[in-house]
Amino acid sequence: MISRRRFLGTAAAAAALPLAPIPRARAELRPVLNDASRLNPTPVAKHVVISKPGTDDLIARLRAELKEAAAARRPVTAAVARHSMGGQSLPRDGTAITLDGGAIELDTAARTYRTAAGNRWWDVIATLDAKGFSPAVMQSNSDFGVGSTFSVNAHGWPVPYGPFGSTVKSIRLLLADGTLVQCSRTENAELFGLAMGGYGLFGIIVDLEVEMVPNVLLEPRFERMAPEKFAEMFTQSIDGDPNVKMAYGRMSVSRKAFFDDALLVTFRPAADAPATLPAVASSGKLTGVANTIYRAQTGWEVAKGLRWFMETRLGPAISDSRYTRNSLMAEPVANLAQKDMHRTDILHEYFVAPERFGEFLTACREIIPKARAEFLNVTLRYVAEDKTPALTIAPVRRIAAVMSFSQVTSPEGEIDMLRTTEALIDLVTAIGGAFYLPYRLHARRDQVEKAYPAAARFVAAKRQYDPNLLFRNTMWDAYFA
Repeated sequence: MISRRRFLGTAAAAAALPLAPIPRARAELRPVLNDASRLNPTPVAKHVVISKPGTDDLIARLRAELKEAAAARRPVTAAVARHSMGGQSLPRDGTAITLDGGAIELDTAARTYRTAAGNRWWDVIATLDAKGFSPAVMQSNSDFGVGSTFSVNAHGWPVPYGPFGSTVKSIRLLLADGTLVQCSRTENAELFGLAMGGYGLFGIIVDLEVEMVPNVLLEPRFERMAPEKFAEMFTQSIDGDPNVKMAYGRMSVSRKAFFDDALLVTFRPAADAPATLPAVASSGKLTGVANTIYRAQTGWEVAKGLRWFMETRLGPAISDSRYTRNSLMAEPVANLAQKDMHRTDILHEYFVAPERFGEFLTACREIIPKARAEFLNVTLRYVAEDKTPALTIAPVRRIAAVMSFSQVTSPEGEIDMLRTTEALIDLVTAIGGAFYLPYRLHARRDQVEKAYPAAARFVAAKRQYDPNLLFRNTMWDAYFA
């Protein structure tokens, strides 16, 4: 039994508790980073942004971050735009470094430029354009980072080139122990090939020396054909006409007429180009309308037919007739941004030899129209043979098929996309092709190894150059760890 006096004393003490200072637990919220898919929210221990640094300052700051992360046994990843969807820019519970800007220097005699890895392509284009030059190859949109383009070894649509790395003369790479090394095809050549398309797993790229070409005024030529004729016509245009400087293809995407019609667009120098070219511009007449029609394709097959009509009939008739090389490459990916938060755009990319393109068409017609995801676009590009990268996407010359799907951001949407991806990869690798790694991590490991026969050597080299596995990301965890 509790006494009346004790009860009253306890009650009085309890009444005073709200007035007493109470120590509060403090929750430290970790930064959460994502990529363009909006489906990869990844907590990181630390996010460092290094904006417009001088070279010496950049190296000093990077060394400090590497030392701190190594002491804390945290993984490190450096990136620029974090656009690609394969987890290569996301270190779970690690140190994420964002590089932003830096110097760009031209050597007009050598026709090269040196750029900080943190520059976006629009910075490079603007700098070169002012001096009458253009990047030999760049990623197909100007929003992305130069160092990141090398790390995924992206390609563009200038011809007859291979991926971007084929035009890189040298890089400076900061290793896990803080050593700064110069890498090229003759100096630290193995490391050069590992870092090219190495997804940031071998070090942080500080800057790059890259080839440039004269900026020129170009005129397009449009040719429609049966898709089965496309590979032959595409390669003949590039092999047989040195005046073709840029080229791409498209195909019809409505479910009833899926890949039933093809368009080849080639660009040649204008015969009467003025001595002084207009300054770089980033979009043509149809950008706004094209974006509206592009988005209307989701769930509406009529819009897919309308877009194909615009691209094959209306566009060639009313679009600008001449473009500078730089203006063609300066288009930002933001022009086609997805604004519906219930959906997201997912990219796939497959690489097939021209002589196997017909089999690729058959595989796509069998799989893609059955998917729940909406297929919005395919762009076909030429990729010349490039054996320098350890994980090469072009051990022989190939046609790249860049595909855009619109997916519902739900578990059902994820399951559908995973199954579609696996099926496409199986059929593409069966005909000797490959898929691009820096998109969603939906492939099986056996599929990675089949598409990239050097994967085991790549992993062994990673453990040699970075024995403590300081440079890691979610792609490493899924495909290589």
